[in-house]
Amino acid sequence: MSRQLPPLIVLYEDDELLVIDKPAGLLAIPDRWNPAKPTVVTLANAHVQASRPATASPASPEARVWVVHRLDRETSGVMILAKSAAAHAALSQQFERGEAQKTYLALVHGQVARPDGIISLPIGPHPQKAGLMMVRRHRGKSALTSYAVAERFRGFTLLEIRPATGRTHQIRVHLQAIGHAIVGDSRYGGEALMLSALKPSYRSKAGEEERPLLARLALHAQALQLTHPTHGGMVKWLAPLPKDFAAVLRNLRRYRSLPGEPPSPPAMPRGEQEGLQL
Repeated sequence: MSRQLPPLIVLYEDDELLVIDKPAGLLAIPDRWNPAKPTVVTLANAHVQASRPATASPASPEARVWVVHRLDRETSGVMILAKSAAAHAALSQQFERGEAQKTYLALVHGQVARPDGIISLPIGPHPQKAGLMMVRRHRGKSALTSYAVAERFRGFTLLEIRPATGRTHQIRVHLQAIGHAIVGDSRYGGEALMLSALKPSYRSKAGEEERPLLARLALHAQALQLTHPTHGGMVKWLAPLPKDFAAVLRNLRRYRSLPGEPPSPPAMPRGEQEGLQL
């Protein structure tokens, strides 16, 4: 029996763009070791093929999508794909020039003291660990990430993140570098969040191992804003917080709340640059 593919959650679509709400756990592009795994690309290509007019000529070009940017497998949220080579080129230029405005929500370990800031640290591949990135002052590429505190809890902070550059694992590496690894990010120093760590009276059922409240990276691509490649207008898309992430915040507000903390993220203020010297 063939494996059923997860549904594609479409936030917006026209002749040039396909914007989706990527679920956590779904690869963006095919895996080099297991190409049969479901990916955003395979689901999106199937979607545009199914949407192709029945009157289309068999000789007309096959409908397909182009990847403009990627989200890590465990990251949820807004992801945009192009439906033409021209749109792909125009969108890619916006990302390369830093004109596409990306906003993420990240739950991190520890209470971030400053209300906002900017992390400017170069990033490059880890010399000993394949697939990992790290801050590399002399051999890394420049990377800039701004953040603002959305809500504090005892032992945790919800951050609103805006990366100005698009380095691999940039947000994860930068937050680790300032001592606030993302919850659930075992590759960069983050630990899973258990209900037993928040609720003193919690007891798991006999013979059952406790599962994390969030069984993945606590990072969500909340919004994306850019210029439409065809009509030139500014467009913005939002992805609602996934149920698992929202459930974690409910538990933190119940068991680790702090007086005076707002229950919803405020607008991102301008931050003073945090120039860390390593």
